[in-house]
Amino acid sequence: MDRQCVMAGLAATKTTAQLADEFINNIPVSYAFVTFLAGDSDYVKGVVCLAKGLRKVKAAYPLVVAVLPDVPEEHRNLLLNQGCLLREIDPVLPPVGKNESPFARAYFAINYCKVRLWQFVEYRKMVYMDADIQVLKNIDNLFELPSGCFYAVMDCLCEMDGLCCPEMVRWPQVLGDKPLFYFNGGMFIFEPSLTTYANLLRSLDTTPPTPFAEQDFLNSFFRDIAKPVHPVYNLLVAMLWRHPEYVELDKVKVVHFCVAGSKPWKYTGKEPNMNRADLKMLVDGWWDVYNDALLDFTGNEATHGGVSG
Repeated sequence: MDRQCVMAGLAATKTTAQLADEFINNIPVSYAFVTFLAGDSDYVKGVVCLAKGLRKVKAAYPLVVAVLPDVPEEHRNLLLNQGCLLREIDPVLPPVGKNESPFARAYFAINYCKVRLWQFVEYRKMVYMDADIQVLKNIDNLFELPSGCFYAVMDCLCEMDGLCCPEMVRWPQVLGDKPLFYFNGGMFIFEPSLTTYANLLRSLDTTPPTPFAEQDFLNSFFRDIAKPVHPVYNLLVAMLWRHPEYVELDKVKVVHFCVAGSKPWKYTGKEPNMNRADLKMLVDGWWDVYNDALLDFTGNEATHGGVSG
């Protein structure tokens, strides 16, 4: 049997997703940042500030926004006018459990939609960030991390609604052995792949819901290839008062307003731990970027890998 026939036989044994991945891997390298937006909430302000913040630090790559069908046209136009590339995705329903509310927060359920990001195979590598994140310094170097791994920052679970809860949070035993490190799902570096996407959906069908929803799920799914990156790439604001010895604000590149009461667009300073000089400084910095008209998209910005899909 000649080599051509052998190769044809091998190709026939591969799935469509695998063949598509191989095709994608042969196109020019393309990178992008990506975030996720659902509904008509004020989180759209977070996405706007994320886009403007990336421009401020002269990021070389575009911001893709995965939007659910319920994001109103007004918000979509706002994001398009800020130079964002919009990709509509279908909702992902969380796995059905015996309890009515298995999640630590009811709104965590919508975050399972993040698995749709692995469909964006026109990009070789992406950096995902939640909409309540602000980029303070250029992080393009994250795209240079070795391929084949899933990268994220270790989580701090000491804070939930201002309460210290290290004894409350446990790794769900239904997900098997605890990973070597537990990462925060608000920022991660990943490689889109239709094969991985199919495996994620397949695994989701058989994975019971757990308190931290998609974050628990992703920690379980990527346990064998997950690698930690330095906390400067995802400073959880609770670290300011829970672990101040690990925080050097002048070195922080990404800040994550993940604690209730810390979202800049709703910040009052009245909630527990919110009336702090360091946090106020970060919130004020967020507003400075959000309100800076000079950072609005003009169409003249130079970025690479801008595929709208």
